[in-house]
Order: sequence, then C-alpha cells, then structure tokens
Amino acid sequence: MSNQVVTRTVKATITNHSQVRDDLDSHGFAASKLWNVGRWTIGRVWDAIGHIPDADELTSYLKSHDRYGDLHSQSSQRVLQELGEAFVSWYEQDDPDANPPGYRKRGDQHPRSTVTWKDQGFKLDTEYNRVRLSKGTNQKTSRYAPDYILCEFIPQTERTLEDVQSVQTVCAVWTGEEWELHFSCNVKIDVSEENGENTAGIDLGVCNTAAVSIGDETLLYPGNALKEDAHYFRHQEYDTEGENGPSQHGEWARQKKARRQAHFLHALSKDIVEQCAERDVETIAVGHPKNIREDADWGRHGNKRLHDWAFEMLISHIEYKAEERGINVERVDEAALKTSKTCCRCGSEADSNRVERGLYICDTCELVANADCNAAENMRATVTPNPSQDRSNGCLAQPTVRLFDKATGRVAPQEQVAP
Repeated sequence: MSNQVVTRTVKATITNHSQVRDDLDSHGFAASKLWNVGRWTIGRVWDAIGHIPDADELTSYLKSHDRYGDLHSQSSQRVLQELGEAFVSWYEQDDPDANPPGYRKRGDQHPRSTVTWKDQGFKLDTEYNRVRLSKGTNQKTSRYAPDYILCEFIPQTERTLEDVQSVQTVCAVWTGEEWELHFSCNVKIDVSEENGENTAGIDLGVCNTAAVSIGDETLLYPGNALKEDAHYFRHQEYDTEGENGPSQHGEWARQKKARRQAHFLHALSKDIVEQCAERDVETIAVGHPKNIREDADWGRHGNKRLHDWAFEMLISHIEYKAEERGINVERVDEAALKTSKTCCRCGSEADSNRVERGLYICDTCELVANADCNAAENMRATVTPNPSQDRSNGCLAQPTVRLFDKATGRVAPQEQVAP
C-alpha cells in the first residue's frame, strides 16, 4: 500500500442552525446580489466593446462597490470567479440555443446562493466541531457585535475533520430547506500497489447510462432512475411566477432533482469501480459522449443538459474512486474511434450495423451484440494489446444488468431490485 493525498468534500449538518440561519441567509442573499451586479457589469462591457471581462477584471471593477463589502473579500472574489467561469463556458459552447448566465432574482426576492470562505475567511476547531466564518464588512451591525458566524456541526459521513490533512475551503450551501456546510479537504488515502492485469472499457449513453466490458463479461447500467426523475420533476421544476422566474416550489423541485441525480451518479460510479476491482482490473478506458443522438424521451435540450453535466460528473467520480483502488483511468476520444459504428471483433465500420436501438449485428463477421456493450469493448481495446476473445453470442449479447435501487439508494443486480 502507498499513500496519496487527494481532495474530498466532507458535508456537515449545522447543529445550531436556528442561531446562525439569519446570518447565513443575509450572506446567501448578498452573494446573489453581488452576482447580479457582476452580471450587469459584464453586459455593459460586452455591449460597449464586445469583451467579456474575466474574474480578475470583474474584481477590479467592483472592489469598491457596496455589494462587494457584503461578504468577506475572498468570498466576494469567489462569487465573481464563478460568474466569470460561467460566462466563459457559455461563450465557448457551440450551441446557438444556449442562453448566457442569468440574474439570480425572483421579482424583488433573491435566492440564497452558496457562499465560499477560503483560508483567510474561516477558523476551524476540529476538537469541538466548530467553525468561525468571517462576516462581510457591511454585515457587522456594531463595533461590539461579533465579526464572525460561529457554526457548530456534525459531519454527515464517517470521515471526521480530525482525519484530514488540511481544509481548503468552507461552503455554506442552501439545500432548499436548511443550510449545510461543505468542507473541501486534503485527505491522505491508502492506494493498493497490487493491481490486476485486466482491462475494462466504459461506454456512456442516455438510455443506458453506462455499459462496461471486462473481457469475458459485460455489465449494463440502465438510466431508468434518471429518466423517471426527469419526468417526475419536469412540471414542478418549471412552475413559475410569470416573468420573474421560478417559484419557491419550482426552485425546491430543481434542487431536489439535482440532489437525486448527484446521488445516482455517486452510487453508479461506486458500483462500477467496485465491480472492476473485484475482477482485478488495472486500467479503465472511458470516453465522453460527444454526439448524443436526439431521443424522444429526453428531447434535444434534455440530452444536451445531460451531456454537459451528468457525464462529466460521472467520469470524475469514476476517476477518483478508481484512484483510491489503485486503478488507472484513461479518457479516450470516443468520437474519433466511432465506437458505436465499429465492430469490436473484425473492425468493420458501417451505420447499418446498428440495426436498432440496443442491437448491433455486423454484416461482415455476423457478430451479434448489445450495441452499447460493443462500444464498451471498443473502448477496452484501446488499453488492451490483444482483445481476441470470441464474444459473438456470449456476454456482449447478454450482459449482466445492474439497476439503481431507490429503496436502498444503491446499485444491485436486476433480480434483487423490486420493480
């Protein structure tokens, strides 16, 4: 075993919530107001000279603005950094339907935005699970009032902050019902040096979130849970109060869906890595879907959102969970490989080979396979010198299906999950 230092987030419940909620609310509202000032500033600069100011330029423009002093200076810098990154991401998208980052406002009300404190803005007491969060200059009501918010907390995981090497940032995050703390930490982990010699390929998609090929076995992870949540929350998420944006119920639904999706991706990535580790996998090849087919169940814009957010998050989860197991992960250019059109046995390429959704039949060598498993095997071949097994009627045609069980919040074999 060897030691590695990695970054992890430790979530914590605030135990004195009633005592600190008003202060956290005022800082959350202040972060939204500063975001809006920055958004207005970017619009004016863009209209005047056709330039999008970056985070450093925004900070320079707004350092003397009253709203900048509503938060600790490092917290204000982080709000403007997030805004600048959001605009850069929007500008670099090749999507004419995408809208630029908007204002954080509903009528005369502002939502509670996440507030981040960096090293100079907080003081942590791990012995008694307390943290002091510095108030913004404008939030100090009198010279005798404390200039900090004292939060008492309990970690939501088995990992305590006494176990970490250092805490980089503290975020106050509004869940839709209450505030909670997210500690970004450097953690020392034990990594196995005894890796196996097997390889795996992972193909990501919309209907089946992941297909995994591990030589003589394939695993299929349908995306039913994500799709069901998308349908369930669709109308609630877009419940609005007219032109002023989402209502409180709509905002609640959006946050609820995001939390459920995040949990699904954590559970899925954990199971994928565990299955690979049990089969002595040394290297995983995974590709990012660049061109998702339009699907009637999701819609073009739904697919785009899933592509931009869920797949990148899933890959990141797989990478850090695999790192803890001593498994290497290599990202592969899926578009260049044409994994969905190419036969994993003979290498022939034809659009006609993909007979229908889920079925792949090669006209050249008569391979019959699940289409996603065929693509996963093509991914595996990029990190496998001689992937020569015959899988025409075996695991590629009849993969093992593993489903997300909403009752337990974990992934399990299909036969163990109640319909």
